[in-house]
Formats: sequence, C-alpha cells, structure tokens
Amino acid sequence: MQNKNEIIVGLDIGTTKICAIVGQLNDNGKLNVLGMGKVPSLGGVSRGVVANISKTTEAIEKAVALATQNSKINIRTVHVGIAGHHIKSLQHTGTLIRTDGEMEISQAELDQLQADMYRLAVDPGSTIIHVLPQEYIVDNERGISDPVGRTGIKLEGIYHIVTGQIVAAKNIKRCVEKAGLDVADLIVEPIASSCAVLEEEEMQAGVCLLDIGGGTSDIAIFQGGKIRHTAVIPFGGDVITQDVMEAFSLLEKQAEKLKTKFGCALPESCKENEVVVIPGVGNRKPKEIFVKNLAKVINARMEEMFELVDDEIFASGYKDRLHCGIMLTGGGAQLKDVSQLLEFVTGLEVNIGLPHQHLAKGMVEEVKSPMYATGIGLVLKGLENGISAFENNKPEVKRKEKEKSKPFTNMIPGMGTIKDWFKDDDLPDYQG
Repeated sequence: MQNKNEIIVGLDIGTTKICAIVGQLNDNGKLNVLGMGKVPSLGGVSRGVVANISKTTEAIEKAVALATQNSKINIRTVHVGIAGHHIKSLQHTGTLIRTDGEMEISQAELDQLQADMYRLAVDPGSTIIHVLPQEYIVDNERGISDPVGRTGIKLEGIYHIVTGQIVAAKNIKRCVEKAGLDVADLIVEPIASSCAVLEEEEMQAGVCLLDIGGGTSDIAIFQGGKIRHTAVIPFGGDVITQDVMEAFSLLEKQAEKLKTKFGCALPESCKENEVVVIPGVGNRKPKEIFVKNLAKVINARMEEMFELVDDEIFASGYKDRLHCGIMLTGGGAQLKDVSQLLEFVTGLEVNIGLPHQHLAKGMVEEVKSPMYATGIGLVLKGLENGISAFENNKPEVKRKEKEKSKPFTNMIPGMGTIKDWFKDDDLPDYQG
C-alpha cells in the first residue's frame, strides 16, 4: 500500500498559520521530511473555516513556495485538512439482507454496505466526509471486525460518520485551486493529527486526542482500535490572545508574544512578584504586567475550554474506557502547565503528543512540535491511502500531462472522490 517513491504534500490550513509539509517514505517505513513552509494565515481563516478566499490563497501560495524552495519539489497536488465547528459526527447501522446465506461474505458486499451510508439524510448544506467502519454483525453475532469469509443471511455494519458543510469544503478547494494546486483529498484534521501522534496500542486501550489549534480545539476518541467519536470545540489559542488583549489593553501582536513567552495555565505555579514590561505604543509609558495576573486570565478561558472538552468526552460514552487518557497536541499544547490543568478538569491522565515517532530524517527538528501534528498527519494519511502524488510533484512533469492522469480516489474507508462531495454543476473545471 505504501510506496517509498511516493512524495506526498500535506497542507494544513489553520486559523493562525498555513503550513505545507513535503514527505517521502524511506526503506524502513519512516517519513523523511523533504521540505516545509509555514506562514501566517493573514486573517483569511476564522475558527478553522476559510473566511477570505483571496487572503487564504495568498498564504497558501507563500507556504507552498517555501516548501518548494526547501524540498526542490515542484508541488502540484496536496492533501488538505478540513476543520471548523461545522464538523459533526454520528453513529449509524446499515443492513444488507443476503439472498444466499450459505455463500461466503465478500469484500464487494462490505463496499456496497458502506456506499449505502452516503445516502443518509444529513443536515441541509452538509455532506458526509468520512464513513469509518466500527464493527459488523452477522446474524445477530456482534463484535466482528472482518466478516469476509463468514456465512449468514443478515449482514449489518456499524459506522462512524463524519459530516461537514459543503460550503466550507468548496471554499478550501477553491483556495487551493486558485493557488495553482490540485486537491488529492480532504481529511478531517483530528483524524490526521491522530495518525501522527497516536500508537495502535493507545487506540486499542482507549485514548482521546485533543488538538488545540488557533481557532478550534479538535477531539477524536479511539477505543478498540477504532475511532468512536469526533467533535470540534469552537475555541482555540486565538480566543486566549483576545482575552489577554482586552485584559491588559495590548496590541494583538503584543498579546500573542506575551501569551507564548510568559503565559501559564496555572496561576499558583507563578511567582508572586514576577513582572513583564511591555513597551508602550508611540510615546506612551511601558506597561508592567504581573505574570500571575496573566496566568489568571489564561486559566479562566482554558478552564472553560477544558470543561467543554470534558462534557464532549462524557457525552461520547467512552470516558470510563479511556485507559490511556488524553493525548494533547496542537500549538496550544505548548503553553506552560496546560497538561496539568487538563488533568485537573477531566480527571484523566494527559500526555503531550509530538509527531516525531514516524520521522526519520530531513527537517525533523523544524517539525518536531505539537503544532505540526496535523501537517505531518496529512502526509502520513496520504501515504496510507495509497494516493500517489509523486508524478504530479516531480519538477519534470508538465501540467498537460498531469491533466490526463486519472482523478484521485480517496482510500480512507468510506471516502469517495473529491467529485463525490459536490454536484457536477458546482465543478465546471473538473475533468472526471
């Protein structure tokens, strides 16, 4: 399934940053990071959703140009993450009554059952992004992970279904195409992040991935080796920055730097008289801010965020089965004492997820941070899905030659081609 010659590009379109990562498998199945480009989002993305197409397109172009410069690869195709509060999930059971119960169940029947899930009615303006098998039931025998080869009349499949807004997906695709690139597939960001920081044993034992980004906090719950629940909390690091701005009357750039350099999630761990001096604007006097007061502002917002996370974990029904606790990743995971606060609020063990376990060489130090978990995960997912962008990402391949190639097909269980996501009249430029 994985080819070491494949070159995959992951494009993380976030609220605070847009990051392109170029990767290739080595002989040992590890990821060589060939290049990386990261730029600010320029205000084009709000809470994980594209708000300004022109600004987002410009930022994508800059990030890809940097990644191209570092990797010496002419990037044409990208695997893109999709996030935002519009991402929702549900469980659904599909049923297939077989005509001959003595014949062995085939993979084609599983594919048919899974394809039927796309006919489910979802909220107006929404589309089904992922259909992920949980388990199968054959003639009322539950807990079957692979029914191929079994016999029976009644075949049922339990699926985890992830939905998102059509407009959000279309805007991402439009921005990427305006930047001169093709979208190989769209992957829900917490699923990508989990691929970068979670081990199979953790997903078997039960673990909650929490990715704190700039605009949203993404949740993915795994148990028994399967994803069981996904959700998005509409708060991220930018809300904390806004709180700091308002509390101390600072500019956004000052508030962000103050938060990242001196911020802390637990006021009690700060020294009583430690002060940070912020230069005044123009001829105004400098401001003196107590680090403990800064921590109180941060703590109030983060505690609110983590209570929402705890509510979501409880609502999933898996809180008592998360034997590996919470894996915390994303840019927000770098804040001092954030894991201790999350443990206090949820009562679960918390570890920081770094995307280094799959990395071999290349720009490893540059991307060995929780903030790059989604970008690395997108590359890994692209490799896992067997969608080779290598021919399109070679410098010598011309655009006309690329257009003659087959349209990319998503190999994530339940995902169709990009064309499946939209009506044909929405995509006049699609060559399928």
